[in-house]
This record gives sequence, C-alpha cells and structure tokens, in this order.
Amino acid sequence: MDSRFHQQIDFLNQIDQLKHILRKTRVLGGSRHENSAEHSWHLAVMAVILSEYSSEPIDLNKVIRMLLIHDLVEIDAGDTFFFHSDARADAVAKEQAAAKRIFGLLPADQASVFLALWEEFESSGSPEARFAKAIDQYAPMLQNAANEGGTWKEFQVDYHTVLDKKKTVREATPRLWEHTLELLDESHRNGHIEKFEL
Repeated sequence: MDSRFHQQIDFLNQIDQLKHILRKTRVLGGSRHENSAEHSWHLAVMAVILSEYSSEPIDLNKVIRMLLIHDLVEIDAGDTFFFHSDARADAVAKEQAAAKRIFGLLPADQASVFLALWEEFESSGSPEARFAKAIDQYAPMLQNAANEGGTWKEFQVDYHTVLDKKKTVREATPRLWEHTLELLDESHRNGHIEKFEL
C-alpha cells in the first residue's frame, strides 16, 4: 500500500477515538451520556432533515462535512460543556492544536481542506457554518427538553442563559429558534428550567 493510503487509514483509526469522548448531554430517556461520535452523526442527519429552514441558501453537502468533523478535536482537547464560559475560553488553544495534529495525519491536500473547513465552522464564516452551528446548538435543546431539563437542571442553567447562548440558532434559522422558545417555555411550565425575572 502506498503512503497516502496508509495516512488515510491512520487518520480513520485515530478518529475512532471520538466514540470514547463522552458529552454532558444524555441520550433521550437519560440512560447514559452520549458520545461525541453519536452527536456528530445525529447532527448530520438533522441537517439533512432541517436544511429547508436555513435563513440563507446553503450547500448541504458542505454542512454535513462540517458537522461530521467539527468535534474531532475533542479526541485531544476533550469535550467542553457549552455553558462553562471560562472553560470554553481555555479550550480554544487546545482545540486549534488538536485540529492541526489530527487533520495533519491526512495527506497534505486533504489535511488543508479539513483544517479550513473546521476553521470556517469555528469562525461562523459562511452560511453553511452558521447553519451547522445552529444545528449543533439546537440538538441539545431537544435532548434536554425530552429529558426533563437534562443538563439545564444538572448544572443549574437558567432560561435566560440558554436564550443568550443560543443566539446562533435565532440568526441562522428562525423556525428552529421559534421551536427553541416553545421548548424552553414548555420546560419552564413543567418545572424543568428556572426562569428569573429580569
């Protein structure tokens, strides 16, 4: 086998590690934490189903590729809980180093494409990136609402904090934002998320 093929196989073996990275969010029913590979797969399917609700024209194939690779950096950097702002700031440098190492396992032409796609996602630098990020932020809404508050309850995340942190959803897809508000309001009525008067 040639060296290019060996590099590609090494990369594929390496990314299998994503199956071992556990997220704070639990699968529906709450029986266990989901892993990052499951999360990425689920997002890709969600993008296919919900792409018609993007507020901008998008290349769906590009969105799917972003969603399938966006969390590969967690193999080295670990998963950082979305609502831990301090930890997220510290994670940026770790994730950039991880992206260079992990994508660097690929042949140079593929490595540069993957790295650029990951950086585009991180910077929200295109309609595709904005929609992909919105899907990434919307999925845990469904899980937490179905799991009687899920990580909102576990980590004492309140209604207004969720609204503030999920602005990407509002901008990229008004329909999913409308549903986000419905889920939050229903969760509040059911006692699954705190809502403080502003």
